[in-house]
Amino acid sequence: MNTRKIAVIAVLVALAVGTNYAMTPLFNVKLMDVIVFIGGICFGPVVGALIGVISWAVYGTLNPYGFFLPIWFATMLSESIYGVVGGLIKTSLNEYRSGAKNPPETLYVFFGTLGVLLTLIYDVITNIVFGYVSNWSILLAVIAGFVPFGIAHVVSNAFFFGLGCVPAIKALSNIIGVDKSGIPEE
Repeated sequence: MNTRKIAVIAVLVALAVGTNYAMTPLFNVKLMDVIVFIGGICFGPVVGALIGVISWAVYGTLNPYGFFLPIWFATMLSESIYGVVGGLIKTSLNEYRSGAKNPPETLYVFFGTLGVLLTLIYDVITNIVFGYVSNWSILLAVIAGFVPFGIAHVVSNAFFFGLGCVPAIKALSNIIGVDKSGIPEE
């Protein structure tokens, strides 16, 4: 890995952490998830997972909402899922580019839908851990965590993933000097 790629990875971690702090007043609306996902697409599942873990390691330690060790571990693990899936989806995107005749607009819908699914997984895992450590019913914790906080998280990630992935992947791919990771030219 060359120094340019290492610098870009460090910038992605800094962006993920910095945007989380900047968006603190908007509870559960954050760019971290899409940044980690894009890092996974551009650098692979292992690096994508590390971007997620490191971002939450920093943000979670200095979390404006407080620090609680089990939830900190759950959020680090859950955030890494975005990077892993981003890295794994790259192969599918390359196959899409080589054989599909669908317009690139379908990618926007694909990324938005994927953002929703990954966010639901993230929220279920973190709410289960919250319920367990708080001695709540797991079902109650998942329901209470989803309404209204999970709804805001899912809707915002549908928007961020749907509209942000294609241009961000193109830009980042140009910076690090790799193919556009399956994103066709429009």
